[in-house]
Order: sequence, then C-alpha cells, then structure tokens
Amino acid sequence: MSVSMTEWWRRSTVYQVYPRSFKDTTGNGIGDIRGLTEKLDYLQELGVDIIWLQPVYVSPQNDNGYDVADYRSIDPVYGTMDDFDELMNGLRQRNMRLMLDIVVNHSSTEHVWFQQARRSKDNPYRDYYIWRDPAPDGGLPNNWQSKFGGSAWQYDELTGQYYLALFDRTQADLNWENENVRQEAADLMRFWTDKGVDGFRLDVINLISKDQNFPNDTNSDLLISDGRKFYTDGPRVHEYIKELYEKVFGPHELVTVGEMSSTTLAHCIRYSNPNEREFSMTFNFHHLKVDYPQGRKWELMPYDFEALKQLLSEWQTGMYRGGGWNALFWNNHDQPRSLSRFADDGRYRVASAKMLATTLHGLQGTPYIFQGEEIGMPNPNWNDMTEFRDIESKNMYRIMIEMGKTPEEAFTIIARRSRDNARTPMQWTHGANAGFTDGTPWIKVDERYPEINAELQQHDPDSVFSHYKRLIHLRKTEDVLTDGEYIRLDQQHPQVYAYARRNEVDTLIVVSNFTDQPATFAPPAAYIDGNGNAVMELLVSNTEQAPIWGTAVNLEPYGSYMWVIRG
Repeated sequence: MSVSMTEWWRRSTVYQVYPRSFKDTTGNGIGDIRGLTEKLDYLQELGVDIIWLQPVYVSPQNDNGYDVADYRSIDPVYGTMDDFDELMNGLRQRNMRLMLDIVVNHSSTEHVWFQQARRSKDNPYRDYYIWRDPAPDGGLPNNWQSKFGGSAWQYDELTGQYYLALFDRTQADLNWENENVRQEAADLMRFWTDKGVDGFRLDVINLISKDQNFPNDTNSDLLISDGRKFYTDGPRVHEYIKELYEKVFGPHELVTVGEMSSTTLAHCIRYSNPNEREFSMTFNFHHLKVDYPQGRKWELMPYDFEALKQLLSEWQTGMYRGGGWNALFWNNHDQPRSLSRFADDGRYRVASAKMLATTLHGLQGTPYIFQGEEIGMPNPNWNDMTEFRDIESKNMYRIMIEMGKTPEEAFTIIARRSRDNARTPMQWTHGANAGFTDGTPWIKVDERYPEINAELQQHDPDSVFSHYKRLIHLRKTEDVLTDGEYIRLDQQHPQVYAYARRNEVDTLIVVSNFTDQPATFAPPAAYIDGNGNAVMELLVSNTEQAPIWGTAVNLEPYGSYMWVIRG
C-alpha cells in the first residue's frame, strides 16, 4: 500500500499531552507550554510524530480547559503566545507536528458570545446557543440529562429561558444550526493553522447536530433515556463536518481526529473514509466500556475479556472493509489507566504494560500514547475524596451518596473510575514531586514515582519506554501494519488474544496472554507448516525467551509477541 503525502499520518504515532500535568516550569504546580517545549527531545527520542496538545486557551478551568472562554488566546496559567510560537519552532526543528484540541460543541458561559447572548432574547448572539422556554407546567424543556449528572438544561433568570449544557452547567452548547456559529468555528481553526498547527482533535464533535424538536426521551431503559439518541450523530452532523473539511481541513491538508461519543461503526466509516471528505480518523469508546455492568459507568465489575476482543475485532474488520481509519488507544485524559484496568499494575507491571502496547500497536489505525503510558504509569493510590479535582468525579460522588450508597462504596467506585486517574503528574525523575514541579502540584503525585519514572527507563533497553520505541519504529517500516487485513485467530480463548494482519506480501501475527497464569495457544492450521513450525521472524517480545511457534504456543503470564512471516 502506498501512503500519499496527504495521508502521512497513517504511519505515524500520536503522543497526547495533558498540559496541566505534563511539566511545570514556573513552580506554580501546574504544567505549562514551556514544560512541553522542554521535553521535546524526550518525545523525539521516543519516536512519535504528532503531539496532541489539549486545550490551552483562556478558560475558567471548570473542566480543565474544555470550557473555552477565548479560542484565540493562551490562558496565562499555561503561558503566552510567544511560548506557543517557541513550541512550534521546536517542533519544526525536530520534524514533528502539532495537533491542537478544539472544543466547538460548547463554549464556556464566560465566553463573550454567551455573555452577549444572555443579555436579551433579541441580542445578535442569542442564537449562538440553544435556548428554550420552560415546559407548559413551568418545568424543564425536556428530560435530557447532562453527561456530568443532573438535567442538561440550566435556567437563566435574566431572560426566563433555559440553555442547553450537555456537560457542566458552565459549558453551554453552541447552536450549529446557526450559519454564523459554523463560520466562527472555521475562522478560529484557520487562526491556528496560520500559526503552523498541523491538525485538530475535535472534542465530542458528533454531538453538534441536535434534533430540533427537542423531544422527551421515552426509552424504557433508564440507563440510556437521557436524550442522547436525539443529538448523537445527529441529523446534520455529516453536513457540518464536510463544510469544515471544505473550508479548513482540505485546503490546509490537516490531520484530524473526531472524538465520537456513543457513536456507531457505520457513522465512523463515513466520518473517516477519505472519499467522504470529513475526518482523517475517529475515536470510539466501546472497547473501554467492557467493565461497565449493563453499560453503567459508575458501577464496578471485572472486565469482559471476550467482549473486549469482539469489539476490537468488529471495528478492525468493519473499518478496513468500509475504508475508514481507526484512532487506536487504551488511555486518555478521560479514562482510568489501562494498566490498572485490563492487566496487572503490581508484580507484572512491566510485562503488562508491554503486552498492552504490543496488542494495540499491531492493529490497523494510528496509535495514540497518553503521557506516562510509555513508562507504565498505573492508577495512583487514592486515600480520600479530598485528593480528587475532577468535576465529574465530585458530582458523581455526591449523586451516589444521594442515591443511597455509603461513602465507602462511593469512594471505591470513584477511585476506580475517576478521570483523575489519568491526570496525576507525569513522572520524570525520582526527585521531589517526580520532577514535575518545584512547587505544590495541583493534584497529587502517585507515591510509586521513585520506581516508575522516565529517567530510569530512557537508557534501559528492557524498559517499557524502549518497548514503545520499537513499536513506533515498526509502524514506519512494516507495510503490513498500515495496510494488512485483520484476522482474529484465538477462537474465544479465555486467556489469549491473537490476531493476524495480512497483505499481499507479509503476514504479521500478534499473540498476547492477558492473565497472570501461563497459557497455551493453538494457532489455526493455516499458520503452521507440515513440520509443525512456520518460518517466522520475531519482531517484538516482552519476555527473556519467546515461545516456539508450533501446534502449541506456550505463553508466560502477560507474555506478548509479534512475529512476521515474510513473503
């Protein structure tokens, strides 16, 4: 498969930076843009091509920057526009690119657009947002629920109407039915491309088109009767994204990834098939819900291994056949650490981190690494609710207590599910505060940082960091990782996930043991020759000695291997 210059990102790896927790250079306990610039050599050594920088715009920080009050200015907590320009220069010197996070489903209620909109019903900015009168009985316009808990409607006493806020009450949904809003979105993206930005990650972008009847959700399943079916992948969403492509994405040859909330495979094929002229790729989150009992995030259960394999396989096969492109990830700023969730963050931490990496990086799509993943950072050890900073976690703790859970039960759930699990500071060294700051960190540092930090791993050939370097290099050199068809091989094995990637030249095979017990895997006969052994080249291993390939492959606990059959 030849990758065109405009699709260079198919062989790339993206590194996600949560700036608040990456590196602080001022001593105020909050990471900043100069901290990222300071660590570009580290990221270059890792081998990543694209840095995804999360919001650094002016914001009241009610949702850590996803509540934007000024899209064209840098929040002083992160630095200045000169700092941003210095970052861009540093990236260019290293042949790296920047993907900027853009939040255009909603803005902060402190944005000048909203401040103008709430002044009166006939204000020119009123229609930038979604307003509705109270119901005839004086109640809420409908029964839609906020993603962060409670009603999605917030009352504004000044004008006697409700505005829609699908997330925090300070994040008012923008009205994409208004052509001026769509033009504003395109203009602000052009502002950043003019500064050299190479692409965008678009936050919950598949929620921008709402059913304009705003009906009540009468679904009998209380779990999903929150209104989502009336705004998820809504009626005009593809039209709106194509418009952005024509105005911004296409002319600037940008790499773009859409974050898709509760989406479908069919929609993601449309969003990411190049012929549709929408996005380069999409995030979906279905595989990260396999430990939700009946889909309920704020309850606990062991993850369903077979469901995980089925979902990954379904999306691999579906996107390949439909011409779409996956954004591959285990971790991000909104998810607990996968190491603690799907593997072993104790005795087998190093083997587990490598196993998860190999499993993901063998799939088709563009891999994403969330800061700290490349050194095997686990969920931190939480002591009590005072250590949490996430608004969603605090809201859900209160709601769970109101619903009858004990404080101990609610805390146990928050400790496992909170977005703050991903947001503790990056662990750079064994020094104070893990080398993140000379001040007091805005959120706790995990106590295990003396044993888990980048400084220990950069020059260790057996480290998690070095394992990621090998996988990132393979993405650039093995064509089959880009264009190979996916074939699942493990036949519902209770311990093993195994698959092949095959193009006209090579066959790549990945076999991973997801348990702390030895496992035996019997490959399909088609992958073994008549003598019981195939001629294979081992590309990646996470144990001292790789198993012998044959009719029975014996795997160590959390053992994971990648082979290629040439020709």
